[in-house]
Amino acid sequence: MSVHAAAPAMRRRLLLAAPVLLGACSILPERPNVPVRRYALAPRRPATLDAPRGAPVLLQRRMRAVPGLQDLGLRRARPDGAYEFLPYEEWIAPPADLADAALRAWLQASGRFAAVVQAGTRADADFVLESQLTVLETAPPAQAGQAGEARAAIAAVLLREERLASRVLATLEATGTAPVPAGATPPQQAQAMEVALGRAFAELEARLVLPR
Repeated sequence: MSVHAAAPAMRRRLLLAAPVLLGACSILPERPNVPVRRYALAPRRPATLDAPRGAPVLLQRRMRAVPGLQDLGLRRARPDGAYEFLPYEEWIAPPADLADAALRAWLQASGRFAAVVQAGTRADADFVLESQLTVLETAPPAQAGQAGEARAAIAAVLLREERLASRVLATLEATGTAPVPAGATPPQQAQAMEVALGRAFAELEARLVLPR
């Protein structure tokens, strides 16, 4: 057989083999299409109070977060002291950003301030609050069958800015906890962390003593 006659036969054999090769590729495992569930983080003060006339204005700078709390995933502490994130379970935004907005609304509802404003405002602020989210997680129970715990903590500094200088008035730490039922689902864990954060807000408010 000549070279020219063999070429069409070779092409036919390659075409017949192609479906076999493509079929072999289909045995590779496919990644599961699991939807991501996202949760809000917005604890609210139980009651809203009106501020008296002449109440101070508070400037609340954007809340920061310690390393590990910039992620969207719901964080869980492991018995060995390490941390892990629940797969496909996330906050709707970075938790420090959500906590920042929630804390501003909480302090505005406390009745202690005429306004709680953000950085960039033209309002003259009497006090400045800088804060950092240091803990937001669930922890396993100490023994099987017992309830676990949701934990939240905030570190803050209260300042008074005078011309070009800032004077520290107080350093504050606030924590909050909430029980997590044994075998809690991710939505229950997210809700418990929200409750714990609200209790940390309440403690921060109580410790926020304003000088006259």
